[in-house]
Amino acid sequence: MNRLILKHGAAVTFVILALFAWVIYRRIVDGGLDAIIPLAVTAVAVWVIGTLALIYFWPRITVGGFKRIIVSRGLGGGPIPVNTVYAVTESASQSASSGSVIATGTDDVLYVGGWLDVKAGPQVLHVPEMEGRYYSVQFTDPGSGANFAYVGKRTTGTTAGNFLLCEPKWGGHTPEGTTRIEVPHHAALLIGRVFVADEGDHGAAYALAKQIQLTPLKLECQR
Repeated sequence: MNRLILKHGAAVTFVILALFAWVIYRRIVDGGLDAIIPLAVTAVAVWVIGTLALIYFWPRITVGGFKRIIVSRGLGGGPIPVNTVYAVTESASQSASSGSVIATGTDDVLYVGGWLDVKAGPQVLHVPEMEGRYYSVQFTDPGSGANFAYVGKRTTGTTAGNFLLCEPKWGGHTPEGTTRIEVPHHAALLIGRVFVADEGDHGAAYALAKQIQLTPLKLECQR
């Protein structure tokens, strides 16, 4: 849906404005300037309400679209269950030919992605030792479309670590050595990136990307 809007947005906008101009023209011809006052008031009201509705609903539409693709189609390896992180095997520009939803035209990262939902209980995100390699995992709120947390080289370093993901109201014990990250609306889109230096580095980067995983808290504590 988002791709269709971006592709045909200009044409649709032109058609709408042309129709509106034609309606105004007919009103002027049939009833003079006084006839367009109600139309102008209505147009302003629709514009204001429509703008506010777009601002409110667009993040939900966009992030919700990612969720539907992830859980129903996946990122190249079939559907991805909720609370599962999948590592894309190819670089973004290589996967562009297969229509990957996160293809961006760059060769220097491998992507990981998944849909998080902690309503039934906390999850633990595990990241491996990256030995100075750039990587990041962003958490996007489906309600606002804003990224509310990051895990990665620039925020948490590149040493191995565990991150407890839970609702703000969750009052359980955070395991020692685990960093707590609160998920504002119990769900989030996870998009990660792992740097690839060159073609010879691809295997090592992919091996690390696959180790970025989610595990239910109870199972994690039993390890």
